[in-house]
Amino acid sequence: MFGRKKQDREVTRVAQTVPKKASDSALFGLSHYVAQTSVERELYAALRESVPMIDAALGKIIRLIGGFHIRSDHAACERMAQQFVREVKSNGTDQGLHGFIYTYLDSLLTYGEAVGEMIPAPDGGSIAALYNAKLDDVEIRADGSPLNLLVCRRDTGGSVPVKYQNLVVVSLLNQQSGTARGTSLLRGLPFVSGILLRIFESVKSNWERVGDVRFAVNYKPEGGVFSEENARQIADEWRKAMRSESVCDFVSVGDVSVKVIGADNQMLECEAPVRALLEQITAKLGIPPFLLGLSWSSTERMSSQQADILTSELEYYRATLEPVIRRIVRMHLQLSGCREPFRVEWDDINLQDAVELAQARLSNAQAQKLENEIGWEEEDG
Repeated sequence: MFGRKKQDREVTRVAQTVPKKASDSALFGLSHYVAQTSVERELYAALRESVPMIDAALGKIIRLIGGFHIRSDHAACERMAQQFVREVKSNGTDQGLHGFIYTYLDSLLTYGEAVGEMIPAPDGGSIAALYNAKLDDVEIRADGSPLNLLVCRRDTGGSVPVKYQNLVVVSLLNQQSGTARGTSLLRGLPFVSGILLRIFESVKSNWERVGDVRFAVNYKPEGGVFSEENARQIADEWRKAMRSESVCDFVSVGDVSVKVIGADNQMLECEAPVRALLEQITAKLGIPPFLLGLSWSSTERMSSQQADILTSELEYYRATLEPVIRRIVRMHLQLSGCREPFRVEWDDINLQDAVELAQARLSNAQAQKLENEIGWEEEDG
């Protein structure tokens, strides 16, 4: 039941542009040197923790993807699929295929790669659960051809291919040519984010200095003769005045001056460089600034265009996820004895898009009606 077709294996091995290896025993040589390292994944995870706007943008993309439904001309098949979508166990705590897909997309956006597994029921008659694999526990390789990916489990003795490859789903975001490696949506942001974090760290340090005011107390003894005892008394009195919980005056005798350290210095203006860096980040993530709480000046038309661009981005991610959804649902239906065709229907991204589409259809219908009336009048004339 879980075997591969020999013909498919032969077809996927045909790739003329793949360099020939010195030995056929080097089965995994194609993608050995392009595997994503744990250091890169730690870097991307650190970016989400350090820059809240990046984490918020990815979260909004995942939520804006919306839901989906399984439709089929066969009523019993559709009911079975819809029940599976609602009730399948996911990752031990979640329930439903949607939770699995959202976690899958989170990994895909953050790391450029995502791996999931279908867990069959003990009797083999259905899919009992779904599991989002941790990328540190698996490795994606090319099985002799870049057209056929192989998922391996990392063990103490090395990487071992999982036994049932057809129960594993894998996706690569913007797959790099000739490799078995995806591209993270956060690629290119470490450098920009590093500058942004350095500015924030400087602001933090400066405000710590300015907010917690430090003073310089200068004592000029009379006649130029320095008295250590007088200096100690002044220091003690100043220390008592600063540590007092209530307002306390400092009184001294002699030529004593008090100045604020750093009072003459001015903090550098950071609004312009921070905005320039945030513009780079939002451009890379594809999220309109107003969705992230950035009150930048924008016209209504510009906001509408940004919403259209975001819609196209979400449609791209939906197209990436749909094969995964179809494969999981198809496996469940086949194990349950149903082989009827089905389709995945996504919900409208938001109500505004639905209203605009309806308004566009109404305008087209009115224009068509007007053209028909003009044509009838010309024929009668």
